[in-house]
Amino acid sequence: MTVNSRLWPMLGVSLAALFYGCGGGTTLSASQPDTAAPEVPRDAPELRATAYGQVRGNNEAATTGTYSWKGVPFAQPPVGALRWKAPVAPAPWSGTLAAQKFGNACLQNGRIYGPGANNTYDASIASTLNTPVGSEDCLTLNIWRPATATAKLPVIVFAYGGSNISGYSADPVYDGAALAKAANAVVVTTNYRVGVLGFMNLPQLKTGASAADDSGNFALLDIMQALQFVKGSIAGFGGDAGNVTLMGQSAGAINTWALMASPLAAGLFHKAVPLSGGISLASNLAPGMLPTLNPASAYLAQGNALLLNLLVADGKAADLAAAQVYAGTQTPAQIADYLRGKDAKAILAMVLAKGLSTSGPIPDGTVLPADPIAAMASGHYNKVPVLAGNTADEGKLFAPFLTLLGGAPGIKVSDALRFDLMAGFNPDAPTGLTSADILDASYLPVTTPGSGYNAKTALLGNLFMTPNRDNVLNTLAGQQPNVWYYQFNWAQEPAPWNEVYGAAHAFDLPFLFGTFGPSVFSNAVNSTANKPGRLALSAAMMASLGAFARNGDPNHAALGTPWQPWPHKLFFDASLTQASISTQ
Repeated sequence: MTVNSRLWPMLGVSLAALFYGCGGGTTLSASQPDTAAPEVPRDAPELRATAYGQVRGNNEAATTGTYSWKGVPFAQPPVGALRWKAPVAPAPWSGTLAAQKFGNACLQNGRIYGPGANNTYDASIASTLNTPVGSEDCLTLNIWRPATATAKLPVIVFAYGGSNISGYSADPVYDGAALAKAANAVVVTTNYRVGVLGFMNLPQLKTGASAADDSGNFALLDIMQALQFVKGSIAGFGGDAGNVTLMGQSAGAINTWALMASPLAAGLFHKAVPLSGGISLASNLAPGMLPTLNPASAYLAQGNALLLNLLVADGKAADLAAAQVYAGTQTPAQIADYLRGKDAKAILAMVLAKGLSTSGPIPDGTVLPADPIAAMASGHYNKVPVLAGNTADEGKLFAPFLTLLGGAPGIKVSDALRFDLMAGFNPDAPTGLTSADILDASYLPVTTPGSGYNAKTALLGNLFMTPNRDNVLNTLAGQQPNVWYYQFNWAQEPAPWNEVYGAAHAFDLPFLFGTFGPSVFSNAVNSTANKPGRLALSAAMMASLGAFARNGDPNHAALGTPWQPWPHKLFFDASLTQASISTQ
């Protein structure tokens, strides 16, 4: 089955945004200082040196068995003249920088996934939906390591998801303490610019002075700059700069694939873990399948539409046609100055008002090849071991978009109400809440063949996740043998969330990070009854991730079964009481 052809023009521009849910130094292309691991003070293991200055983190040895450093700047704030520029390395600082709190989330319009007004998961999320949250001053990263003296540990660098329009490294799901301890690794989570501040294709912003600046791929360049920071400084935290795994989920996976295809990222990472994301254009897929990557022309049209609408809103033109004429009378520098002088929140408000939220890697030919799949097929990519994954019910997180298949939205309640229903849910004393309170009646019972919620959301996933997965993994398998794949099948949530979500998109993340504390989905997922099986499965998944980070192979004895490379699959599941791992 294919999507109604009348929907295709809109899908081709907006699909990635819908589904893949932000002076004084050197530029990204400049070499970064290399530093040897300094002697760690025995009485202050939270005190470490970076290539730019000393940082003091948190000694959490007694509580989590780790040391952590949060809000460490890896680039200068991309504000003013640095908005829509490649990231610039931070200026060295004197003294000791306090690195005990997360840095700001990158500026974004609020979504159900956070960050909310307080840069974390809390009740404020419900009141910040569709309003700007975060700051442009946001390019920081966070580091966790085991509370030991071991050096040369493998390094895992994580890039968040969020449709490339949202996301934040302070999300409690991404807390790296449990993973660092379980995997005996250094875990790094990084912010990067999102939305039109992270991806912007507009001729007036291009000066010809820097190919990176002109690419429009500022978010990808942010992740590369974070990797440059890791390369130059992670030894000071006991990490091995020669053994870095880049991991991303959803939009973060798209960005991970993009860096695999990018010649600018060569040597910055040595393994990749892209989860629930692809890097295919429509031309790479069968007709009717839905791509994860839009052509550069789509972003050019969106950038121009944003400019024209801003000009009209500011009274510089009466309508869009007049704005086009007005823009033609201005020099590129004048337009660039105008846009960089705008309040970023006003820009985000216009993005929301005019539906210009599509965001993602731009195949510019410099940072990202014009056709990444073709580049991979010809062997022109960063060839590293790959551990990819998906969840069995990817489409259930995107149930509101069942309208794309011609039906009603799968979720009938607002995001604000859904947030409140989850936040107020007691998994150990559930009330009378049922699937009928949340899902549209046209998809009930959920098990109805062909037309039920399970069937329709599976179709959504099969039109999008499955073809993108197969396209990139089959392409890589023709180039290298070390490509592994898992499917996450766990669906032991208390009712009704086991039907609403099941093994939904992103539901593998708490298992990989070992983070089952408060977060947007935690009350809907974590019960006392499912805790034994949940924790056992999490331990197995973290062990596989740790093994892969150490030696490029996710096999370990506790799996109980050999994990063969793609096209073989390993299935992660659990009953209420124990893990269940199988292969195909």
